[in-house]
Amino acid sequence: MYREWAPDPAFTGRLVCLWTSTAELPATKLVVPDGCVDLIWGPGGPHVAGPDTGPMSVRLSPGERHTGVRFRPGAVGEVFGVPVEALRDQRVPLADLGALPGLTVETMTARTMSPEAVTAETIQDALAVRLRATPSPDPAAPAIAEALRAGRSVGEVAWELGLGQRQLHRRCVRAFGYGPKVLQRVVRFQRALRLARHGLALAEVALASGYADQAHMTNDVRRLAGVPIGQLVSRP
Repeated sequence: MYREWAPDPAFTGRLVCLWTSTAELPATKLVVPDGCVDLIWGPGGPHVAGPDTGPMSVRLSPGERHTGVRFRPGAVGEVFGVPVEALRDQRVPLADLGALPGLTVETMTARTMSPEAVTAETIQDALAVRLRATPSPDPAAPAIAEALRAGRSVGEVAWELGLGQRQLHRRCVRAFGYGPKVLQRVVRFQRALRLARHGLALAEVALASGYADQAHMTNDVRRLAGVPIGQLVSRP
């Protein structure tokens, strides 16, 4: 069972949501690129996930519980003490990063009496001091993502922001963990997935999401997610 809810209003500019997931049966969960980075507390303690450029599979056992805080695309900044591109396609134990000493199995157990009692709110509280202490992320990041999501080309986005394409590439890598062309593919894929889940025909989804045609969408979705879009739409 998966559930998500809004973060503290003070952090809505940085965080998408808080979430928790408990496996009821043995399962392999497919995680697909969404531009986000997650701080997750699982059976082995806290780790950082993403940003992804391809599909990731997570094996779950019955009763296994994961709790997390999800950052908006481009909003991680220096929170974890490493450039976000160093986290690309990685699952890194938080202890290896050393940026959040208050969020360890030992400290959280002392606060909650049990690692299993850690909630998304306690993770958010432990993260809050670090969020306030580190520099704000690139203020242009939301505009870059939104322009690409709206179907602008990389060249158009660079021109609209008064940047050269090399400058745009550098800023995207620093903010999102990868360049603008990869970001464009990810946000376009996520838009297509949302539209398909609302029942739009796939040919219309492709057109509305900025693909050249349905075949272009089919190929790109397979590269990003590893499965056809219909399989993603039918997942519970």
